[in-house]
Amino acid sequence: MASKSFKASRSSLSISSDAGDSAHHRPPLPPTVTFGRRTSSGRYVSYSRDDLDSELGSGEFMNYTVHIPPTPDNQPMDGPMDPSISQKVEEQYVSNSLFTGGFNSVTRAHLMDKVIESEASHPQMAGAKGSSCAILGCDAKVMSDERGADILPCECDFKICRDCYMDAVKTGGGICPGCKEQYKALDLDEMSVENGRPLPLPPPAGMSKMERRLSLMKSTKSVLMRSQTGDFDHNRWLFETRGTYGYGNAIWPKDGGFGNGNGKDDEVSEPQELVSKPWRPLTRKLKIPAAVLSPYRLLIFIRMVALGLFLAWRVMNKNEDAIWLWGMSVVCEIWFAFSWLLDQLPKLCPVNRSTDLSVLKEKFETPSPNNPTGKSDLPGVDVFVSTADPEKEPPLVTANTILSILAADYPVEKLACYVSDDGGALLTFEAMAEAASFANIWVPFCRKHDIEPRNPESYFNLKRDPYKNKVKPDFVKDRRRVKREYDEFKVRTNGLPDSIRRRSDAYHAREEIKAMKLQRQNRDEEPVETVKVPKATWMADGTHWPGTWMTSGPEHSKGDHAGIIQVMLKPPSDEPLQGTADDTRLIDLTDVDIRLPLLVYVSREKRPGYDHNKKAGAMNALVRASAIMSNGPFILNLDCDHYIYNSQAMREGMCFMMDRGGDRLCYVQFPQRFEGIDPSDRYANHNTVFFDVNMRALDGLQGPVYVGTGCLFRRIALYGFDPPRSKEHHSGCCSCCFTRRKGRVSVATTPEEHRALRMGDSDDEEMNLSLLPKRFGNSNFLIDSIPVAEFQGRPLADHPAVKNGRPPGALTIPRDLLDASTVAEAISVISCWYEDKTEWGNRVGWIYGSVTEDVVTGYRMHNRGWKSVYCVTKRDAFRGTAPINLTDRLHQVLRWATGSVEIFFSRNNALLASPRMKLLQRVAYLNVGIYPFTSIFLIVYCFLPALSLFSGQFIVQTLNVTFLTYLLIITVTLCMLAVLEIKWSGIELEEWWRNEQFWLIGGTSAHLAAVLQGLLKVVAGIEISFTLTSKSGGEDVDDEFADLYTVKWTSLMIPPITIMMTNLIGIAVGFSRTIYSVLPQWSRLLGGVFFSFWVLAHLYPFAKGLMGRRGRTPTIVFVWSGLIAITISLLWVAINPPSGSTEIGGSFQFP
Repeated sequence: MASKSFKASRSSLSISSDAGDSAHHRPPLPPTVTFGRRTSSGRYVSYSRDDLDSELGSGEFMNYTVHIPPTPDNQPMDGPMDPSISQKVEEQYVSNSLFTGGFNSVTRAHLMDKVIESEASHPQMAGAKGSSCAILGCDAKVMSDERGADILPCECDFKICRDCYMDAVKTGGGICPGCKEQYKALDLDEMSVENGRPLPLPPPAGMSKMERRLSLMKSTKSVLMRSQTGDFDHNRWLFETRGTYGYGNAIWPKDGGFGNGNGKDDEVSEPQELVSKPWRPLTRKLKIPAAVLSPYRLLIFIRMVALGLFLAWRVMNKNEDAIWLWGMSVVCEIWFAFSWLLDQLPKLCPVNRSTDLSVLKEKFETPSPNNPTGKSDLPGVDVFVSTADPEKEPPLVTANTILSILAADYPVEKLACYVSDDGGALLTFEAMAEAASFANIWVPFCRKHDIEPRNPESYFNLKRDPYKNKVKPDFVKDRRRVKREYDEFKVRTNGLPDSIRRRSDAYHAREEIKAMKLQRQNRDEEPVETVKVPKATWMADGTHWPGTWMTSGPEHSKGDHAGIIQVMLKPPSDEPLQGTADDTRLIDLTDVDIRLPLLVYVSREKRPGYDHNKKAGAMNALVRASAIMSNGPFILNLDCDHYIYNSQAMREGMCFMMDRGGDRLCYVQFPQRFEGIDPSDRYANHNTVFFDVNMRALDGLQGPVYVGTGCLFRRIALYGFDPPRSKEHHSGCCSCCFTRRKGRVSVATTPEEHRALRMGDSDDEEMNLSLLPKRFGNSNFLIDSIPVAEFQGRPLADHPAVKNGRPPGALTIPRDLLDASTVAEAISVISCWYEDKTEWGNRVGWIYGSVTEDVVTGYRMHNRGWKSVYCVTKRDAFRGTAPINLTDRLHQVLRWATGSVEIFFSRNNALLASPRMKLLQRVAYLNVGIYPFTSIFLIVYCFLPALSLFSGQFIVQTLNVTFLTYLLIITVTLCMLAVLEIKWSGIELEEWWRNEQFWLIGGTSAHLAAVLQGLLKVVAGIEISFTLTSKSGGEDVDDEFADLYTVKWTSLMIPPITIMMTNLIGIAVGFSRTIYSVLPQWSRLLGGVFFSFWVLAHLYPFAKGLMGRRGRTPTIVFVWSGLIAITISLLWVAINPPSGSTEIGGSFQFP
């Protein structure tokens, strides 16, 4: 076969080697991925995968090869090559390669001799060192197993690398170069039989790898899967999985199911002992006590009535003396009442929830008839970490977040971590590699001593006693050694920028010298001109970095570079790998699982002329890449500065997803908790009123909104599918009996894996799979993964009331090994052109078109009928950082408010929501889009006290009893509602007051700017740009809160400053006017002064932020401010003297 290079084009997008061509009934040609490796001499060798007759699968291989598995009457024969060995070798080779590619470029796998300057010690890590190949002239490394031991395919233990082994099998007749005898198959297959797991047979033609995996999972429905002797029943396994001894030797039941005689497919009778066993729920809903909730609801009703009567009274009783003042105040008060109503109505049904982790362990990780070994039956979780700029988001912060993920208390083989580097920076790449290297020590240490939190920076900076509740005698010694290693890791990570710069300068100088020598040789005695060599950024193995260079060049800048995927830590083995008491190790890891989860570095392709859609686009690229590489049915997304504070957080979230009815949950949102906030929380950074009041209240409706981080998603919900049984729950007010009957009939005849895969634009329960390429792109591998993810995400069918469940033990089968075609397919789906003419960003994945893509994405899911859940754990699930500087905080609020304005002017406005969204949930989303517009009325209202003091008038004619009574009722009910909210939410009164203060600060500054920006985008089409919020690296040891006192000027400060100055001058003018008047009107003065102080009290934190550090504001500033205020007030009285007076001072005269 001729050697070809794989071109990423629309016509040949899919490179899955397993997918069959339905049109011609033959499998497609295998992918041709260009491989390359750099030799020690510096020569770069390229070769095609077509030249390697490996187990990646070719059309010819799949057509004529028959693999007979070992059975009692058929023992394995000696063969030239063991598939298990070749697949493991292939996976390690792939994990040591840096894959690059993209639009109109070759997908290249570059074998990395080393990823970082220091030596990689863990056998799972990319670039891990091993023994050298014994073939003369070969400098490659021998492949190793999970423990780092050499994989030697011959009994003579001749050391041979992967390439030489393949050559020996292909051209050498399967003869070992060492002993000159035929290679013999090892007993890995027999080990698989003893463990009771399905054998890795090659799939039949026409069945893709993902379809085979779904068939394997569905096969576990049979309770007779294991024979009475406890041995694996190959005959039944072959029957249920459509495996084959040859061609057409069995008659298969439809859809792979076993009927129970009632004519319905896919129904299996459960063992009687399972049905009679007491069923325990994984979660409980804790209702708020009626003694708190009933008065709370009553007060809301009373305040609504009081507001209605007060506004009616205000409209009917005009202030004829100052009709303009009365008009502005009434309009503002009506809007405030409407805004309060939108905010308060969704709070009528708050709930609390709790989980039971012991039940989760009992159901999913305890030996049972369907899971004799007790292997974890939990579904897989793919964790996404996003970063974009290593200068604003320090790599050390991101590395700590990744370490906390790798050390999480979740089955290692079910966990995968994907790091999205949207900047394509080598600094981030090598920092991730350093983190992977340090994880070799940190993760087993956490497991051995049950460390919390598992972020090393936070753990070693704990203020409490680290030795409390630690019972193992070697803890002190281990902690000291790991702390020393972490300090060295920090030094290496912080020194990476200089290290990369020095390395690049050295290689650049060498390249210039080479170019000059070459020029001299070509030009002989002609004058030599200065040679300009592009200043590249160089990797540790002495090759060009394919991403963004420090000195930007063509195809190597932030908006123009190839797609990159590097498997930093290859997938772990399926069985636990216990450590040993090895003297070479830093700590004793006896009986500690030393495996590490899969860690993948991803930098999507970027090219000029494409809209890359910021964070939402990066998230969608990760969704596609992860679907191909690990396909976890659940996705946890975290910001780079949000780390796992509770190692069991994912288990807590999984309790909701795996509970009865959990298949209708689109995501589990965790509250955001922050570190590094000043003790007084001056700018309400903790945001506790939103996270502990509003979000708990929404949990009692259709669920909390998605807030961008700390959220566990169901992958199928992100794909844009409707929830299961959507027609049962939402038949619609206009639906008739005929429609419902049609739905019931179609459910019974629909294949099980397609029942939950519906989109709202179709009335048929069965989805047309031919339409999926138009929605998801032309990757067959990606499309094949969809039903697998849906099946794996179902709750256990361990109770008759559980609908759309999966059988116990279905997820205990081992994962497929990585091969080159898989990673090459992942490269193709992160290309810049892949989303063209698809529904990614429109209906599928994270939604585009808003700077607050998180809220819009959650809204779309709720709009389709999905529910979400709020999970508040006893120990905070995640912790992150927040900007404590006033300017940074205002810019953050500006971005959120701008996104809300965009939502209001888009089709995502809650007024246009579907009937599937509950009424109060719709009100909550409407409030999300409307709240920035309150700033217009708020600014006017904040100026009204000063205007009344300047004019000598007030918003009412006189301060009569009716007005004061209404004011008292409204104020008292507001305070009582606050007290009851504090009671059922657990927040403190000070936090509630801080939230009120910053509501006015943000409303008079950032929210107004957001409204203006949103109107400019709608009217003039001017796009909105926002700056990335800087993450603190925590390096300022002298003053933890130094940023709090830093004053950075921004135009957002102008409105609040103007309001403060105007009200202060207004108070001075009002006092002067009243004192100097012949007939002082103290009632009007008191009204104006009272409201001015109300405004100034809310702006007090803003004023403190302007003053900077305490004690540094000169006293003369206050003196001059007072003198200026008195002078202006006297000048006002002179210009506009009180009535009845013709001279300055009125009736007052100096002696």
